[in-house]
Amino acid sequence: MRNLLLVAEQVAVLFALMGVGAVLRKTRLIDEKGIGGVVNLLLLVVTPCLIVDSFQRPFDPSMLASLGLAFLIAVAGHGLVIAVARRAVRHPDENVRRPLVLAAVFSNAGFMGVPLEQAILGETGVFFGVVYVVVFNLFMWSWGVRTMEKETRLAWSWRAVVNPGTVGLALGLPLFLLSARLPTCLAAPVRHLADLNTPLAMIVIGYSLAGARLGRVLRLPAAYVASGIRLVAYPLALVAGLSLFRGCLDRDMACALVIAASAPVAAMVSMFAVRYGRDVDAAVAVVSGTTALSILTMPPVIALALSVL
Repeated sequence: MRNLLLVAEQVAVLFALMGVGAVLRKTRLIDEKGIGGVVNLLLLVVTPCLIVDSFQRPFDPSMLASLGLAFLIAVAGHGLVIAVARRAVRHPDENVRRPLVLAAVFSNAGFMGVPLEQAILGETGVFFGVVYVVVFNLFMWSWGVRTMEKETRLAWSWRAVVNPGTVGLALGLPLFLLSARLPTCLAAPVRHLADLNTPLAMIVIGYSLAGARLGRVLRLPAAYVASGIRLVAYPLALVAGLSLFRGCLDRDMACALVIAASAPVAAMVSMFAVRYGRDVDAAVAVVSGTTALSILTMPPVIALALSVL
């Protein structure tokens, strides 16, 4: 119960910040162009700074080993949920089905997961949560692109390897391996920018929620299946799998992976629907709907992970 209340309190804080984004939209204090600038700031500046800041710690061989293990677990987890989603999410219209398949697979591990990892586990949680974001990008820009394209072919994009997550990792990991500290004139700005991640990410999500049209997706059974996999089935399966090896795993690493996996549908799913000419309304609605539902699903899932891992 204590863990549940702790997580619920942190999720409530995030949703309160989302409320600011919703108010900004409703009062027209910020428009689509303005929120697009905030997203660019988050992706291209704040995210790499957050990652670099999380790696500002003395080298520890056991943490490096846990980092590599987290990568392998995240890869295996994505592979498993892809196999399930491809068979479970059904709809006669491929333009609807394909975004929903992606919705079942890809969580908002960056914007929603990282703030919670930071709030619940501290900088160590972000240290391990970054790995999930890197794997997310690897799969999104390879399998995700291939799934959403209208021509079937092997797809790979340079963004699978070169993106804000991998750039931050490339800059931060050597600092960790060498136990090197940035000079104060660099470390302080990096820390200040990293601290912007939670409020800016939640404002962006709240802004999107305020403009969501959920009516149509409520009539799509496939959306319920995708949402169930994303919010409940996959994170609980991950908790169950990790609990079998809890004596061998770093607890913070395991809990960070569960937090990332329990997050709602990634906003990038709706962006891909636009990019590849799929059903945008269904994609936006399932992103918004799972975000709203996550206030009910994330606390018990994460509390369970904190209790058993």
